[in-house]
Amino acid sequence: MFIPGNNPGMMQDAHIYAPDSIMLDLEDSVTIEEKDAARLLIYNALKSVDYGKTEMVVRINPLASPYGHKDVQAAVKAGAHVIRMPKTETAEEVVELEKVIEQIETQSGCIGRTKIMAAIESAQGVMNAFAIAAASKRMMGIALGAEDYCANLKTARSKEGAELLYARQTIVVAARAAGIDALDTVYSDLNDMDSFRAELQLIKQLGFDGKSIINPRQIEIVNEIFAPTQKEIEKACAILAGIKEAQKRGSGVIAVNGKMVDRPVVMRAQRCIDLAIASGIITKEDIL
Repeated sequence: MFIPGNNPGMMQDAHIYAPDSIMLDLEDSVTIEEKDAARLLIYNALKSVDYGKTEMVVRINPLASPYGHKDVQAAVKAGAHVIRMPKTETAEEVVELEKVIEQIETQSGCIGRTKIMAAIESAQGVMNAFAIAAASKRMMGIALGAEDYCANLKTARSKEGAELLYARQTIVVAARAAGIDALDTVYSDLNDMDSFRAELQLIKQLGFDGKSIINPRQIEIVNEIFAPTQKEIEKACAILAGIKEAQKRGSGVIAVNGKMVDRPVVMRAQRCIDLAIASGIITKEDIL
């Protein structure tokens, strides 16, 4: 969930809505005049607010700007879990950020703590998606930034999202090839939850791991679409139990409800269970 870095009230209370991740923004939502003040607010929020187990992300300004290096220093020293790079276009930009993070972590005695997320927001970024995704061992995910991407394409966003399809598919494939997460862009029309729901169903089908949001009202719908149903969980449990029993007999293939089950099906079943556990629907003990 995006939170403007110049809004201390929102930063103080954002975790009560239980988002998986909170992104404190120093880039687009903060004017030039407020950049330094927002950086200090974010530093103090990360140091003083108990966000519990919520993943804390800071979106910095580009390193090439007058603010980027200061943003990274504040975020790393304050203990941010992830640094989000805006407008990432090349692997070299990721490597540069990695070096800056390593220098600050070495000085602060917290080597290896900070992860990187790259936002892809241009045609060049999409074309370099895999190189970006694989550029650093710290990279935990790549995300689509649709507004800047559409501006770069000289088009505008539509409800149907045809203009984003190639970028979305490319980002998912790049993320899977690199073994990291793929995160979709925000949906900004809070008065059209039906279209928001339809977009969520589309990106889930495409293979995304999650979606960026701008309002707590969107959290419940995202969780509803991405969390597995009880029927899916029961089927996945049956598959995993069946394959475990088959392996005891020296076989790698089983049939569940008359359908052949092999490795890809087992992988999907395991992901279903992992999502159910992450969503709090079941616990590890429930499937033992």
